[in-house]
Order: sequence, then structure tokens, then C-alpha cells
Amino acid sequence: MKSRPSRTADPPPGGPPGTPAAPRPGPAHDDDTPVYVISIAAQLAGMHPQTLRAYDRLGLVTPGRTSGRGRRYSVRDVALLREVQRLSQEEGVNLQGIRRILELGSQVMVLQAQVRQLTEELATARAEAERRVAEAHKSHRRDLVPVDRSAIVVWRPGPRR
Repeated sequence: MKSRPSRTADPPPGGPPGTPAAPRPGPAHDDDTPVYVISIAAQLAGMHPQTLRAYDRLGLVTPGRTSGRGRRYSVRDVALLREVQRLSQEEGVNLQGIRRILELGSQVMVLQAQVRQLTEELATARAEAERRVAEAHKSHRRDLVPVDRSAIVVWRPGPRR
């Protein structure tokens, strides 16, 4: 009979000893797919499940819900829980301060997405303008330049004073 390896035997890279490694998304889900039940999410975040419920009630971390209203946490939720814990314990920020920090972080992400979208639109518009200018230049005849005779003024020097 083989014994199962301990999940906390080796310290994870970048984390304190005894803390489970951060979950990695696999082919079945991405960072936003809610897959972890509250007990697993609490273990991954190094918290008690009641703390996760309290954070959910306060609106700090809002997990996905199953049809039976059970909480399901994503990889991003677990990372957010760790950040809430870090801000609270290491930085001494209260829960209202953490809520404001998270709101501002969310606003920054929205604004960054808008900047990316507008940058792409600008690049597309510039490329289209350059294409139209090049097309206009191609359509011009190079051998003759039409001149309106009424627009030409001949300068003749007058008598010197």
C-alpha cells in the first residue's frame, strides 16, 4: 500500500513553507472559471472558510455560484483572497481600505482595457488613412500637371525709384 505524498511537504516557490502552491489553470479551465469549493479555496488561500464567507458578505471577493447557491472560487478569486489577507495582515489596511483598493484596481483594469481598445482603433484608423493616401497618390498622373491659367500671376519688376 502506497502512502499519498503530503501536499505541504515541499514549500511552494515564492510562498511561505506549509502554504499550498497556487493552483494553475489547466486545459479544462482558465483563471476566471469557478471550480473550487469553499473548503479548497480556503485551504489554497490559507484562510478559514468562515473568513471567505465574511468576505463574500462584505463584497470583497464574490465567488461564482452553483445552481444550488453553493460558492465556487476561481484561481483569480483565490489570488484575490491572498491579496486581501496580505493587505490586512502585512500592510495593516482595514476592510474598508481594502474594499477601496480593490475598487480602484478594478477601475484601473477597465481603463487599461479601454486604452488597449482605443489604441487598436487608432492603429486601424491610421492604417486606413495611410492606405487611402497611398491610393490617392497612385491615381495621380505623373506625366502632366494640369494648371489653371487664371491662377498664374507673372511678376514684372517695376521702375526703380
